[in-house]
Order: sequence, then C-alpha cells, then structure tokens
Amino acid sequence: MIQNIRRSLTDLLGAEYTAAVCRARAALTGESPEALRAVADEKVDFYPEAFARRQEELMGDIGHSLAPAFADTEDGAPTHSYRAAQHSFAAPLGGLGAFRIGEDGRLYFAGKSEHYQIPLGHDFPGYSLIENAKRLGIPNATHNNTRGFITRTLERRLIAAANGLQPTDPALDRILSQKEPGVLNTVINLETGSLAVEAALKMMLSRFYTIDGAPAQYAGRVPVFVVMADNAGGVTGNYHGTTVLAQTLRGLWPDFYTAAQKNELYKVVSVPINDSGAFAETMRRWNEGKYKTAGFCHEIVLMNYGGIRLSEEYLQAAYKVCRATDTPVLCDEIQSCAWYDGLFLFRKYGLTPDFVSVGKGFPGGVYPASKILTSAAFDSLSQFGALVTNGQEELASLAYLVTMEFIGANGAHIEAAGRYYHEQVRALAQKYPQVCTGVEGDAHMTALCFDSVDDAVDFCTRMNRDRCVDISAQTYKPNCPPVALTKLPLITTETMAGRLVALFDSALAETAAQKGAAL
Repeated sequence: MIQNIRRSLTDLLGAEYTAAVCRARAALTGESPEALRAVADEKVDFYPEAFARRQEELMGDIGHSLAPAFADTEDGAPTHSYRAAQHSFAAPLGGLGAFRIGEDGRLYFAGKSEHYQIPLGHDFPGYSLIENAKRLGIPNATHNNTRGFITRTLERRLIAAANGLQPTDPALDRILSQKEPGVLNTVINLETGSLAVEAALKMMLSRFYTIDGAPAQYAGRVPVFVVMADNAGGVTGNYHGTTVLAQTLRGLWPDFYTAAQKNELYKVVSVPINDSGAFAETMRRWNEGKYKTAGFCHEIVLMNYGGIRLSEEYLQAAYKVCRATDTPVLCDEIQSCAWYDGLFLFRKYGLTPDFVSVGKGFPGGVYPASKILTSAAFDSLSQFGALVTNGQEELASLAYLVTMEFIGANGAHIEAAGRYYHEQVRALAQKYPQVCTGVEGDAHMTALCFDSVDDAVDFCTRMNRDRCVDISAQTYKPNCPPVALTKLPLITTETMAGRLVALFDSALAETAAQKGAAL
C-alpha cells in the first residue's frame, strides 16, 4: 500500500537554511518574515487520498474519450526522423499520475513512464514544494562555483544512499574522505544522462590522455573500452548515450571509429551477456602488450537491448576481474535509478562500481538533471572538464530530494508491486506460447518477449492504438530479441497492475488469433 507522507521545505532542508532564505526574501521584497516562514513550514501531502483514489478510478477509463479532441494542425519544425516518428494524437493535453489525455481526447496509461522520466507520475503532489520554494524566492539558476545549499545537500544525500547510509550516519564523513576505487563519494552535476556518461568516459580516458597534456598513468598504451555484446557478438547490445564517443561504443560512426582504431587512439570490444568465463578471457586478452582496458561499461537491465537482465553472479564475477586488472567500472543506472527500494539497483546486486550515472527518474520529469557519482580515485578532470552551465539548478535538486523522500517511505510498496507485476506478466507469457517466449527485465521494468518481430509489433500496435497504453516494440537494433518494453510508474498499485495485465491479455489473445489464422 502506498504511504502518504507530509513534508515541508523546513523538513527537507532544515530550519537554519529556510530561516536564512526567508530573511533574504524579506530583505529583497519587503514581505513579512512571518508570512514567508509559514510558507517554509507548510506541510504538503505527497500522496493525498483523493489523488490515490483518482488513480484507481482512471484505470477503468483507459482508452475512453474524456475530453474533446484538439484539432491540431501544428507540425513544428522537426528533423525528418522526428517527423516520421511523431504521433500527435497521443501528445499530452494534460496529465495526472500514471495517466495523460492525448490530443485526441482519449485517456492514455503511461506504460513506460514517459520514457522513464516520471517514476511518481504527472503532477505529483509532493512537487508542490517546488512552488513553495519559488514563493520564497529560491533561485533555480546557479553555476559550478556557486552551487547552492540544496544542491550541496543533495550531493551528500546521494552519496549516503549510494553507500547504503542515512545522511546523518557518522560513517558518511569517513567515506567522503576516502580515495580508493569502488568507493562512491564524489558527484558531478550535469543535465542529461549522455553528459553524465561522457564525464565517466573522459575520466577513464584521462588515464591514457590527460586533459591538460600532463603525463598520464597509462600513456603510450591503447585504451580498450569493454561493453555488452549483442547476440551476434557485435557491440550493439549496449547503450550509453548520444555523445560521439558513447555512440561509437555501440557501432555508430563506423568510419570515424575505424580511423580512430587504425591510429590506435582507442578500441571497443564486446563481452557476451552473462558469460563469466568469456568476460575473464576478454579482460586477459586486452590487458597484454600495448593494450590496456580503459573501462567496463554496463547497464544492469539492457532496456535498449531486449530488456535483458544481467545476472548478479555474472556482474559480481566481472567486478572482481575488473578490480584485479585496474579497470574502472561504469554502472549506467540512468534508466534504473529511482525505480527501486533503496534507489539504486547496483546496491541490490552487491556491486561496487567506480562510476554510476543517474538521472531521468530522480527529478521526476520536472527538470532535466543527471549526475555522475564516482570515486575520488578518478577525480582527474579540471573544473571545466565536465561542466554544463545549468547543471547545479537548485529547484532541480529539490525535485531529487522530494523523489528520494517519497521512495524512501514506500520501499515495501515498490518491492511488492514490482514483483507482482513481473510475475503476472510471466504467467501471461506462459498462457500464450504461440506468440510469447517469456519475459525479461525486472519488476516495473518488465519486457514481454515474442516469437517474432511481427508479433511484437502487432501486440504493441493493439496496446497503443486500441487500448491507449504507451508501450513500445523494440525493433530498431539488429539481432535484438523482439520484446514489448514497459516501465510502470512507482505509484502503480497491484490492483492497477492487474487491470493493465488484463488489457495485455486481451491484446495477446487477438495477436495469437491473427497469427493462427495466418498459418
């Protein structure tokens, strides 16, 4: 059961800080300090009963027209690829929790949490604390050398959570002072997941080519990036963002990469999924002679490659090999962070990465705000080595804190609902063996696997077009298992998940019947 909590800005940020904010606002505007203090102390319901009740009610209206359609003729000015992918009928006119009303007036269920951005849904009541912060005049815009109190507070709380500690635990100060690999104690505030990963890749490269031309630890050796393979042994199984370097890790920019490899600037090699022996052999091969592994980059759930979940045993074994070969590890949690009790999936696996990229879910779709958590052992970039002007936004940091507070109070619900949903989809796959081959992923990030691309596309079309449930068929990568990807908002209850699975059931029945008729 989802627990409502009530918090004020003072609860989240402390009385000393909010008192200082109120004094500053009063000095700037002449407002009453007492009235400002009341805003700082106002407790907000994060999940009021009326909001919770409406979520359950709306579940029965998915696919129905709840508002007049918007006769939209605006095409914008997109690129060709964006225009080809556009579905304006489902673009949002409004949203509430796990739902949005599209421009066609119908009610849609955010079955992928608007591409992993809204773990707490649209218009989450707890984010009204951001409006209170605005009323107090807390500015959003700061810069790298004027990081505000909220951002500095968030940094400390993220490091505490990444190490399984409460922010008040005395052990946190000891962790913050350590310099060993595998101890996360440093934060770089960025805006997008791509930039967060890019910062990690830069720090890996800086052991071979330093940013300022100073001697590098592994100067003269060829850096080798290790990534997850696809089912054909290629490099398309991974996805770590849209910067040029990250895209070459998955096979894009082939001419550019071939030139870089020919000139021995760097190399990319892949390791088979969940094959510990092959991983160890790969690491042995590329730590000989002129080559040195620069880093191992992985997600835990490959949401851009069939939703495949890497096993705990595989990753734990891989981390041991990486530590023995002085190979830093990037755990890319852009898609999985904030979707678990404890916030991070790597902690459930018992892993000790050197870099963790986080974002998307933490700011709840309110602001773009991603970060790289790393070890002080790899703190090798200058202040301008990984920087965006807007990376330290105070209100974005407040959105993080609100999200973390709610998830921290609802760990039991998150675990139970995710487990229930995954089990129900697994049972459904077994019910339709003529089209389904099983499930992948984990908890809310469950992927339904299909026998063929055509079956996956047919099912997703029926869900999107006829039932207004936003899911997608993953068909754009070669050698990728055909799957339907889902990522339910954390505010989805077991009752809501059951109703959703019933919609899956009806669509699968139609897909199976059509396939049977075609045979």
